[in-house]
Amino acid sequence: MESQANDYASQGNYRSSERNVSLGLTMLFIGLAAGALTALLLAPKTGRQMRRSLRRKYEDAREAMDDFTDQASDWLDKGSHWAEKAKSRVAPFKKPFSR
Repeated sequence: MESQANDYASQGNYRSSERNVSLGLTMLFIGLAAGALTALLLAPKTGRQMRRSLRRKYEDAREAMDDFTDQASDWLDKGSHWAEKAKSRVAPFKKPFSR
């Protein structure tokens, strides 16, 4: 089995399973979103109630994404800070080996 994988890799026909997983997750989320939208549109509510409900859900989702964006930005800043700190600690050991 390993030789077969090596054959595919050497011929350029080998595809990473990470791509398949990401494609699968993408399709899952698209399906979930389509199902949720269909359920909302087919729910027994009046037009005004449906629009109000959709507007609230949209605003909630937007707030959640804004919160996530802020959190991700904070994580990125912390990661950059830690990387700079690690570089400054490693720099003295790196100089004797440079050419």
